[in-house]
Amino acid sequence: MKSNHTIQAAIDLTAGAAGGTACVLTGQPFDTAKVKMQTFPNLYRGLMDCAVKTYKQIGFRGFYKGTSPALIANIAENSVLFMSYGFCQRVVRHVIGLGKNAPLSNLHNATAGSIAAAFASLALCPTELVKCRLQAMHEMKLSGNIIEGQNTVWSVVKSILRTDGPMGFYHGLSSTLLREVPGYFFFFGGYELGRSLFISGEKTKDELGVLPLMISGGIGGISLWLVVFPVDCVKSRIQVLSMMGKQAGFIRTFGRILRNEGVLALYSGLTPTLIRAFPANGALFVAYEYSRKLMMKQFDE
Repeated sequence: MKSNHTIQAAIDLTAGAAGGTACVLTGQPFDTAKVKMQTFPNLYRGLMDCAVKTYKQIGFRGFYKGTSPALIANIAENSVLFMSYGFCQRVVRHVIGLGKNAPLSNLHNATAGSIAAAFASLALCPTELVKCRLQAMHEMKLSGNIIEGQNTVWSVVKSILRTDGPMGFYHGLSSTLLREVPGYFFFFGGYELGRSLFISGEKTKDELGVLPLMISGGIGGISLWLVVFPVDCVKSRIQVLSMMGKQAGFIRTFGRILRNEGVLALYSGLTPTLIRAFPANGALFVAYEYSRKLMMKQFDE
């Protein structure tokens, strides 16, 4: 018989994958608009302008460019994230001297989520690189930065391997870590705080229904993006523009954006991100919590 920790890790990993799938299916068009606006802020006046131009130039499918790697990225990230989150919660309990099943405070849960995000970044970076390049491929050709674009996941993967080798998949890793580690402190902190607000009487967090979980997940998602959006903007630039050759690192790219485009360029694409954050992260946590409960029930019987 496998240990309880192994079973728990497998449940968290599977529930995280379910959450990641729900997140992508709910919010992909807004994520595409975010990447386009971050990478080419001068091409679009706002969300509606980006949506109209994308539809006219590419059609409805343009909003779903990069969906396959987005699914892989989110399934990989959230599987590792929630599996690591469960492990980090046990570590935090041990460090602060709590019992095995003692509830953690919102602050302790936020800390566990922040540490878990470092592990998730390693799984996320390669797949998000492919996703971002596919999403911004049309703009790269339009601006004359590349002559021939790649329109499939495999063609982008081959291009990265041919140009930069296996380590090319980790373009933007430092900015991914800079986004994920502080971001997920606020993500899990906001989610747990949201759940706390819905507790009344004898009800526990685990007994909350779909609507409170959706709202709490939305609070977590918005908290994350408000804090780390400028870092995400720099990451998108590095990952997309590295198609043209060696791209500057985080500090130099950040400085170049500030110097040439101003501070507001770091917030280009914030509107679709915040619109997406509520339903997408709400769906993520509903899928995670309910699939986790279902699997836990099977093993408890």
